[in-house]
Amino acid sequence: MTLDPQTFLAILVMALATAATRIGGLVLFGFLTLDRRQKRAMEAIPPAVLMAVVAPTALATGPAETIAAVVTALAALRLPLLAATALGVAAVAILRAAGL
Repeated sequence: MTLDPQTFLAILVMALATAATRIGGLVLFGFLTLDRRQKRAMEAIPPAVLMAVVAPTALATGPAETIAAVVTALAALRLPLLAATALGVAAVAILRAAGL
């Protein structure tokens, strides 16, 4: 398998751009002073992103996926993002095994 140098360069530049925007966001965020309301709004972003990714699949597939999406959404309100995701994956696996 060969790799075209231009393709490799494009992948490298995209990786650097992604890393720069993530690091830049963290650096800029360090200079902000947020009040309680703004902090709560920022904490709501990860669950919202999770649901934006999960919702199209949940609504376009079967009942197991839809129920698991609801479980994930409810878990994301109280649990860390990784735990909510793991709970959703476990829920869909159990529901599929149960025949839904």
